[in-house]
Amino acid sequence: MRSKAFFVNGGAGRVISSIPAFEKYAETNDDFIIVCEGGTDFYKGHPTLDGKAYDHWHKNLFQEQIKHRDCVSPEPYRNWYYYNQQCNLAQAYDMEINGLDEPRELPKPKIELNKMEVINGFNIVQEIKSVTKKDKVIVVQPFGRSISQMGEFLADPSSRSMPLTGTCDIINQLKKDYAVIIMSEYHFSTEEDEEKSRYPVARPQIPDMRTWAAVIEVADHFLGCDSMGQHMARALDKTATVVVGSTYPENISYPGHKDFDIIDVGDGRREYAPIRITMDERVDRFNDEAMELSKKQVDEVIASCKKRLGKSKAYTGTYVPPQQQGQSCSPQSQPALGQGIASPTSSVPDIPRQGLCNATWSPTSNVPSMTGAPTPSFTMDTKPKKPKNKKGFQSEIKNLLKSDKENAITIEKKSN
Repeated sequence: MRSKAFFVNGGAGRVISSIPAFEKYAETNDDFIIVCEGGTDFYKGHPTLDGKAYDHWHKNLFQEQIKHRDCVSPEPYRNWYYYNQQCNLAQAYDMEINGLDEPRELPKPKIELNKMEVINGFNIVQEIKSVTKKDKVIVVQPFGRSISQMGEFLADPSSRSMPLTGTCDIINQLKKDYAVIIMSEYHFSTEEDEEKSRYPVARPQIPDMRTWAAVIEVADHFLGCDSMGQHMARALDKTATVVVGSTYPENISYPGHKDFDIIDVGDGRREYAPIRITMDERVDRFNDEAMELSKKQVDEVIASCKKRLGKSKAYTGTYVPPQQQGQSCSPQSQPALGQGIASPTSSVPDIPRQGLCNATWSPTSNVPSMTGAPTPSFTMDTKPKKPKNKKGFQSEIKNLLKSDKENAITIEKKSN
Protein backbone atom coordinates (compact mmCIF):
# COMPACT_ATOMS: atom_id res chain seq x y z
CA MET A 1 0.00 0.00 0.00
CA ARG A 2 1.34 3.39 -0.98
CA SER A 3 1.82 6.06 1.65
CA LYS A 4 -0.33 9.19 1.58
CA ALA A 5 0.08 12.87 0.92
CA PHE A 6 -2.73 14.69 2.73
CA PHE A 7 -3.70 18.08 1.33
CA VAL A 8 -5.07 20.55 3.89
CA ASN A 9 -6.56 23.77 2.57
CA GLY A 10 -8.40 26.70 4.11
CA GLY A 11 -7.48 28.99 6.96
CA ALA A 12 -5.57 28.60 10.19
CA GLY A 13 -8.65 27.38 12.08
CA ARG A 14 -8.91 24.35 9.79
CA VAL A 15 -5.19 23.64 10.15
CA ILE A 16 -5.38 23.76 13.95
CA SER A 17 -8.50 21.57 13.97
CA SER A 18 -6.77 18.91 11.84
CA ILE A 19 -3.96 18.38 14.36
CA PRO A 20 -5.68 15.81 16.64
CA ALA A 21 -6.67 13.69 13.62
CA PHE A 22 -3.13 13.62 12.28
CA GLU A 23 -1.81 12.76 15.74
CA LYS A 24 -4.12 9.74 15.74
CA TYR A 25 -3.07 8.78 12.21
CA ALA A 26 0.61 8.98 13.20
CA GLU A 27 0.06 6.42 15.96
CA THR A 28 -0.18 3.67 13.32
CA ASN A 29 1.34 5.29 10.22
CA ASP A 30 4.79 6.80 10.15
CA ASP A 31 5.23 7.37 6.41
CA PHE A 32 2.96 10.25 5.32
CA ILE A 33 3.20 13.94 4.59
CA ILE A 34 0.87 16.94 4.92
CA VAL A 35 0.77 19.48 2.10
CA CYS A 36 -0.52 22.82 3.36
CA GLU A 37 -2.21 25.08 0.87
CA GLY A 38 -2.69 27.77 3.51
CA GLY A 39 0.63 27.59 5.35
CA THR A 40 2.36 25.27 7.80
CA ASP A 41 2.35 27.77 10.69
CA PHE A 42 0.64 25.61 13.29
CA TYR A 43 2.35 22.35 12.46
CA LYS A 44 5.66 24.04 13.29
CA GLY A 45 7.24 22.76 16.48
CA HIS A 46 4.80 19.86 16.79
CA PRO A 47 6.71 16.81 18.06
CA THR A 48 5.12 14.49 15.50
CA LEU A 49 3.91 16.61 12.59
CA ASP A 50 6.56 19.29 12.13
CA GLY A 51 8.83 17.21 9.90
CA LYS A 52 5.90 15.91 7.86
CA ALA A 53 4.30 19.24 6.90
CA TYR A 54 5.22 21.12 3.73
CA ASP A 55 4.01 24.35 2.19
CA HIS A 56 2.58 23.60 -1.24
CA TRP A 57 5.18 25.93 -2.81
CA HIS A 58 8.08 23.93 -1.33
CA LYS A 59 10.81 23.47 -3.94
CA ASN A 60 10.74 20.09 -5.73
CA LEU A 61 7.89 18.95 -3.47
CA PHE A 62 6.14 16.94 -6.17
CA GLN A 63 9.20 15.09 -7.45
CA GLU A 64 10.71 14.37 -4.04
CA GLN A 65 7.68 13.81 -1.79
CA ILE A 66 4.38 13.48 -3.68
CA LYS A 67 4.97 11.55 -6.89
CA HIS A 68 5.27 8.14 -5.22
CA ARG A 69 2.34 8.70 -2.81
CA ASP A 70 -1.44 8.70 -3.08
CA CYS A 71 -2.92 12.21 -2.88
CA VAL A 72 -5.77 12.55 -0.38
CA SER A 73 -7.80 15.72 0.22
CA PRO A 74 -9.82 15.32 3.43
CA GLU A 75 -12.77 17.71 3.41
CA PRO A 76 -14.52 17.91 6.81
CA TYR A 77 -17.39 20.01 5.48
CA ARG A 78 -18.46 17.08 3.28
CA ASN A 79 -18.73 14.68 6.19
CA TRP A 80 -22.34 13.57 6.92
CA TYR A 81 -21.96 13.99 10.67
CA TYR A 82 -20.60 17.50 10.20
CA TYR A 83 -23.30 18.91 7.95
CA ASN A 84 -25.93 17.34 10.20
CA GLN A 85 -24.44 19.01 13.28
CA GLN A 86 -23.39 15.76 14.94
CA CYS A 87 -19.67 16.46 15.20
CA ASN A 88 -17.23 19.34 15.31
CA LEU A 89 -14.53 20.28 12.83
CA ALA A 90 -11.77 18.27 14.53
CA GLN A 91 -13.95 15.14 14.64
CA ALA A 92 -14.89 15.53 10.97
CA TYR A 93 -11.20 15.69 10.07
CA ASP A 94 -10.62 12.61 12.21
CA MET A 95 -13.28 10.59 10.38
CA GLU A 96 -12.00 11.67 6.96
CA ILE A 97 -8.31 11.11 7.71
CA ASN A 98 -8.61 7.93 9.76
CA GLY A 99 -11.52 6.31 7.90
CA LEU A 100 -13.92 6.22 10.86
CA ASP A 101 -17.64 5.57 10.58
CA GLU A 102 -18.62 7.83 13.48
CA PRO A 103 -17.07 10.57 15.62
CA ARG A 104 -14.99 9.89 18.72
CA GLU A 105 -13.64 12.02 21.54
CA LEU A 106 -10.36 13.73 20.75
CA PRO A 107 -7.74 15.64 22.72
CA LYS A 108 -7.51 19.37 22.21
CA PRO A 109 -5.32 20.67 19.36
CA LYS A 110 -1.69 21.13 20.31
CA ILE A 111 0.19 24.33 19.47
CA GLU A 112 3.85 24.35 20.46
CA LEU A 113 5.17 27.89 20.93
CA ASN A 114 8.87 28.37 21.52
CA LYS A 115 10.25 30.69 24.17
CA MET A 116 11.04 33.48 21.70
CA GLU A 117 7.46 33.53 20.46
CA VAL A 118 6.14 33.62 24.01
CA ILE A 119 8.53 36.44 24.92
CA ASN A 120 7.37 38.43 21.91
CA GLY A 121 3.74 37.95 22.94
CA PHE A 122 4.59 38.89 26.52
CA ASN A 123 6.31 42.11 25.44
CA ILE A 124 3.36 43.15 23.29
CA VAL A 125 0.87 42.54 26.11
CA GLN A 126 3.05 44.27 28.71
CA GLU A 127 3.44 47.36 26.53
CA ILE A 128 -0.32 47.57 26.15
CA LYS A 129 -0.77 47.25 29.91
CA SER A 130 1.74 50.01 30.50
CA VAL A 131 -0.14 52.40 28.21
CA THR A 132 -3.71 51.61 29.26
CA LYS A 133 -2.72 51.32 32.95
CA LYS A 134 -4.90 48.21 33.21
CA ASP A 135 -3.62 44.87 34.41
CA LYS A 136 -6.11 42.54 32.71
CA VAL A 137 -6.06 42.09 28.94
CA ILE A 138 -8.64 40.80 26.49
CA VAL A 139 -7.98 39.98 22.82
CA VAL A 140 -10.94 40.72 20.54
CA GLN A 141 -11.15 39.17 17.06
CA PRO A 142 -14.43 40.50 15.63
CA PHE A 143 -13.98 39.42 12.01
CA GLY A 144 -13.29 36.22 10.13
CA ARG A 145 -11.50 35.84 6.81
CA SER A 146 -14.73 36.47 4.85
CA ILE A 147 -14.86 40.12 5.92
CA SER A 148 -14.16 42.69 3.24
CA GLN A 149 -14.08 46.45 2.95
CA MET A 150 -16.67 48.02 0.66
CA GLY A 151 -16.03 51.72 0.59
CA GLU A 152 -16.60 52.93 4.13
CA PHE A 153 -18.17 49.66 5.25
CA LEU A 154 -16.90 46.36 6.57
CA ALA A 155 -19.20 43.51 5.58
CA ASP A 156 -19.13 39.71 5.73
CA PRO A 157 -21.38 38.01 3.14
CA SER A 158 -21.19 34.77 5.13
CA SER A 159 -22.49 36.45 8.34
CA ARG A 160 -19.79 34.79 10.40
CA SER A 161 -18.13 38.03 11.53
CA MET A 162 -19.47 40.25 14.29
CA PRO A 163 -21.30 43.38 13.10
CA LEU A 164 -19.30 46.59 13.38
CA THR A 165 -21.80 48.54 15.49
CA GLY A 166 -22.21 45.75 18.03
CA THR A 167 -18.45 45.24 18.12
CA CYS A 168 -17.89 48.91 18.93
CA ASP A 169 -20.53 48.84 21.67
CA ILE A 170 -18.83 45.84 23.27
CA ILE A 171 -15.31 47.25 23.02
CA ASN A 172 -16.35 50.65 24.37
CA GLN A 173 -17.71 49.00 27.51
CA LEU A 174 -14.83 46.59 28.02
CA LYS A 175 -12.07 49.16 27.51
CA LYS A 176 -13.24 51.14 30.54
CA ASP A 177 -12.08 48.32 32.81
CA TYR A 178 -9.66 46.24 30.76
CA ALA A 179 -6.88 46.61 28.20
CA VAL A 180 -8.36 45.70 24.81
CA ILE A 181 -6.30 44.30 21.93
CA ILE A 182 -8.11 44.30 18.59
CA MET A 183 -7.05 41.37 16.43
CA SER A 184 -7.83 42.62 12.93
CA GLU A 185 -6.01 43.80 9.83
CA TYR A 186 -8.82 46.30 9.25
CA HIS A 187 -8.83 49.61 11.10
CA PHE A 188 -12.16 50.89 12.39
CA SER A 189 -13.05 53.61 14.87
CA THR A 190 -14.79 52.52 18.04
CA GLU A 191 -16.04 56.03 18.86
CA GLU A 192 -15.96 59.60 17.60
CA ASP A 193 -12.70 61.45 18.29
CA GLU A 194 -11.10 58.16 19.21
CA GLU A 195 -7.63 59.71 19.43
CA LYS A 196 -8.85 61.84 22.33
CA SER A 197 -10.48 58.96 24.18
CA ARG A 198 -9.63 58.35 27.82
CA TYR A 199 -9.58 54.66 27.04
CA PRO A 200 -7.19 53.78 24.18
CA VAL A 201 -7.39 50.40 22.49
CA ALA A 202 -4.47 48.49 20.99
CA ARG A 203 -4.22 47.57 17.33
CA PRO A 204 -0.87 45.81 16.92
CA GLN A 205 -0.43 44.97 13.24
CA ILE A 206 1.09 41.53 13.74
CA PRO A 207 1.61 39.70 10.43
CA ASP A 208 2.63 36.38 11.98
CA MET A 209 -0.14 34.09 13.21
CA ARG A 210 2.07 32.34 15.74
CA THR A 211 2.80 35.69 17.38
CA TRP A 212 -0.96 36.25 17.65
CA ALA A 213 -1.21 32.85 19.33
CA ALA A 214 1.45 33.97 21.83
CA VAL A 215 -0.48 37.20 22.52
CA ILE A 216 -3.64 35.17 23.18
CA GLU A 217 -1.71 32.84 25.50
CA VAL A 218 -0.35 35.75 27.56
CA ALA A 219 -3.66 37.69 27.62
CA ASP A 220 -6.37 36.94 30.18
CA HIS A 221 -9.35 36.23 27.92
CA PHE A 222 -10.35 35.94 24.27
CA LEU A 223 -13.48 37.25 22.54
CA GLY A 224 -14.11 36.32 18.94
CA CYS A 225 -16.26 34.91 16.18
CA ASP A 226 -16.12 31.81 13.99
CA SER A 227 -12.45 32.19 13.08
CA MET A 228 -8.95 31.08 13.99
CA GLY A 229 -8.59 32.92 17.31
CA GLN A 230 -11.00 30.70 19.21
CA HIS A 231 -9.10 27.58 18.05
CA MET A 232 -5.87 29.14 19.28
CA ALA A 233 -7.54 29.84 22.63
CA ARG A 234 -8.73 26.24 22.95
CA ALA A 235 -5.31 24.82 22.01
CA LEU A 236 -3.65 27.06 24.60
CA ASP A 237 -6.17 26.36 27.40
CA LYS A 238 -7.45 29.94 27.50
CA THR A 239 -10.96 31.06 28.35
CA ALA A 240 -13.04 32.38 25.46
CA THR A 241 -16.33 34.04 24.62
CA VAL A 242 -17.37 33.06 21.09
CA VAL A 243 -20.16 34.83 19.20
CA VAL A 244 -21.79 32.59 16.57
CA GLY A 245 -24.18 33.67 13.81
CA SER A 246 -24.75 31.80 10.55
CA THR A 247 -22.73 28.73 11.56
CA TYR A 248 -23.51 26.14 14.22
CA PRO A 249 -21.62 25.95 17.54
CA GLU A 250 -21.69 22.15 17.35
CA ASN A 251 -19.60 22.35 14.19
CA ILE A 252 -17.22 25.24 14.60
CA SER A 253 -16.61 25.77 18.31
CA TYR A 254 -16.49 24.02 21.69
CA PRO A 255 -19.97 24.23 23.29
CA GLY A 256 -20.15 22.72 26.74
CA HIS A 257 -16.46 23.16 27.46
CA LYS A 258 -15.80 24.73 30.84
CA ASP A 259 -13.53 27.43 29.38
CA PHE A 260 -15.89 28.51 26.60
CA ASP A 261 -19.01 30.69 26.65
CA ILE A 262 -20.94 30.45 23.38
CA ILE A 263 -23.23 33.37 22.55
CA ASP A 264 -25.41 31.86 19.82
CA VAL A 265 -26.84 34.92 18.07
CA GLY A 266 -28.09 32.93 15.07
CA ASP A 267 -30.10 30.36 17.00
CA GLY A 268 -33.53 30.01 15.40
CA ARG A 269 -32.80 32.35 12.48
CA ARG A 270 -30.24 30.55 10.33
CA GLU A 271 -30.05 27.71 7.86
CA TYR A 272 -27.03 25.50 7.33
CA ALA A 273 -24.82 26.90 4.57
CA PRO A 274 -23.36 23.97 2.59
CA ILE A 275 -19.91 25.50 2.19
CA ARG A 276 -17.60 23.50 -0.09
CA ILE A 277 -20.58 21.33 -1.10
CA THR A 278 -22.83 23.67 -3.08
CA MET A 279 -23.15 27.41 -3.64
CA ASP A 280 -26.62 28.44 -2.51
CA GLU A 281 -27.35 32.16 -2.69
CA ARG A 282 -30.77 31.63 -1.13
CA VAL A 283 -29.19 30.34 2.10
CA ASP A 284 -26.78 33.27 2.27
CA ARG A 285 -29.70 35.69 1.87
CA PHE A 286 -31.67 33.85 4.55
CA ASN A 287 -28.69 34.08 6.91
CA ASP A 288 -27.98 37.72 6.07
CA GLU A 289 -28.90 39.05 9.52
CA ALA A 290 -27.99 35.95 11.54
CA MET A 291 -25.12 37.79 13.22
CA GLU A 292 -26.92 41.08 14.00
CA LEU A 293 -26.61 41.71 17.75
CA SER A 294 -29.49 42.97 19.84
CA LYS A 295 -28.89 45.17 22.88
CA LYS A 296 -29.59 42.15 25.08
CA GLN A 297 -27.02 40.04 23.23
CA VAL A 298 -24.42 42.82 23.41
CA ASP A 299 -24.97 42.90 27.17
CA GLU A 300 -24.66 39.10 27.29
CA VAL A 301 -21.29 39.21 25.53
CA ILE A 302 -20.02 41.91 27.88
CA ALA A 303 -21.25 39.99 30.93
CA SER A 304 -19.49 36.81 29.78
CA CYS A 305 -16.19 38.64 29.31
CA LYS A 306 -16.41 40.41 32.66
CA LYS A 307 -17.26 37.16 34.42
CA ARG A 308 -14.21 35.47 32.92
CA LEU A 309 -11.87 38.42 33.47
CA GLY A 310 -12.95 39.23 37.00
CA LYS A 311 -12.53 42.54 38.76
CA SER A 312 -10.34 45.03 36.94
CA LYS A 313 -7.03 46.10 38.46
CA ALA A 314 -4.65 48.97 37.81
CA TYR A 315 -1.35 48.12 36.17
CA THR A 316 1.51 48.74 38.59
CA GLY A 317 4.41 47.42 36.54
CA THR A 318 7.35 49.38 35.19
CA TYR A 319 7.58 47.85 31.72
CA VAL A 320 9.54 49.78 29.08
CA PRO A 321 9.35 48.55 25.46
CA PRO A 322 12.63 46.98 24.26
CA GLN A 323 14.85 49.38 22.30
CA GLN A 324 12.29 52.16 22.77
CA GLN A 325 13.05 53.53 26.20
CA GLY A 326 11.69 57.04 26.43
CA GLN A 327 9.12 56.38 23.69
CA SER A 328 5.47 55.56 24.20
CA CYS A 329 2.70 53.93 22.24
CA SER A 330 0.20 56.40 23.60
CA PRO A 331 -1.73 58.62 21.17
CA GLN A 332 0.15 61.67 22.48
CA SER A 333 3.63 60.28 21.82
CA GLN A 334 4.19 57.95 18.92
CA PRO A 335 7.40 56.83 17.25
CA ALA A 336 7.72 57.80 13.63
CA LEU A 337 6.66 55.29 11.01
CA GLY A 338 9.53 52.99 10.26
CA GLN A 339 10.96 52.89 13.76
CA GLY A 340 10.68 49.27 14.72
CA ILE A 341 10.79 47.09 17.78
CA ALA A 342 13.12 44.21 17.13
CA SER A 343 11.05 41.04 17.22
CA PRO A 344 12.54 38.00 18.96
CA THR A 345 10.92 35.70 16.39
CA SER A 346 12.88 34.89 13.30
CA SER A 347 9.77 35.10 11.12
CA VAL A 348 8.86 38.65 12.10
CA PRO A 349 11.83 40.98 11.58
CA ASP A 350 11.61 44.51 13.00
CA ILE A 351 7.88 45.16 12.78
CA PRO A 352 7.29 48.90 12.59
CA ARG A 353 4.71 49.92 15.18
CA GLN A 354 3.35 53.43 15.18
CA GLY A 355 2.01 53.08 18.67
CA LEU A 356 0.33 49.82 19.61
CA CYS A 357 -2.52 51.62 21.29
CA ASN A 358 -3.30 53.85 18.34
CA ALA A 359 -1.79 51.78 15.56
CA THR A 360 -2.51 53.45 12.25
CA TRP A 361 0.25 52.14 10.01
CA SER A 362 -0.45 49.73 7.20
CA PRO A 363 1.65 46.67 6.41
CA THR A 364 4.31 47.58 3.87
CA SER A 365 6.25 45.55 1.36
CA ASN A 366 9.12 44.89 3.75
CA VAL A 367 6.82 43.40 6.38
CA PRO A 368 5.91 39.74 5.80
CA SER A 369 2.21 38.99 5.51
CA MET A 370 0.55 36.10 7.30
CA THR A 371 1.52 32.87 5.63
CA GLY A 372 -1.15 31.88 3.17
CA ALA A 373 -3.42 34.78 4.10
CA PRO A 374 -4.93 37.06 1.44
CA THR A 375 -3.46 40.55 1.16
CA PRO A 376 -6.02 43.39 1.32
CA SER A 377 -6.45 45.04 -2.07
CA PHE A 378 -6.94 48.47 -0.54
CA THR A 379 -4.87 50.90 1.51
CA MET A 380 -6.13 51.48 5.01
CA ASP A 381 -6.64 55.08 6.04
CA THR A 382 -3.97 56.56 8.26
CA LYS A 383 -6.63 58.20 10.40
CA PRO A 384 -9.93 56.58 11.32
CA LYS A 385 -13.11 58.21 10.07
CA LYS A 386 -15.88 59.08 12.47
CA PRO A 387 -18.67 56.53 12.51
CA LYS A 388 -21.80 57.57 10.67
CA ASN A 389 -24.15 56.64 13.48
CA LYS A 390 -24.75 54.14 16.25
CA LYS A 391 -27.85 52.37 14.93
CA GLY A 392 -26.43 49.45 12.99
CA PHE A 393 -25.46 48.51 9.46
CA GLN A 394 -28.94 48.82 7.93
CA SER A 395 -29.30 52.35 9.28
CA GLU A 396 -25.86 53.27 7.95
CA ILE A 397 -26.93 52.19 4.46
CA LYS A 398 -30.12 54.24 4.71
CA ASN A 399 -28.20 57.31 5.81
CA LEU A 400 -25.91 57.08 2.81
CA LEU A 401 -28.83 56.85 0.41
CA LYS A 402 -30.58 60.23 0.40
CA SER A 403 -33.66 61.11 -1.55
CA ASP A 404 -34.19 64.62 -2.95
CA LYS A 405 -37.52 66.32 -3.53
CA GLU A 406 -37.95 64.49 -6.82
CA ASN A 407 -37.29 61.13 -5.13
CA ALA A 408 -34.05 60.74 -7.08
CA ILE A 409 -31.53 58.71 -5.12
CA THR A 410 -27.97 59.99 -4.83
CA ILE A 411 -25.02 58.46 -3.04
CA GLU A 412 -23.10 60.70 -0.70
CA LYS A 413 -19.42 60.72 -1.70
CA LYS A 414 -16.49 60.78 0.65
CA SER A 415 -14.49 63.99 0.71
CA ASN A 416 -10.81 63.69 -0.03
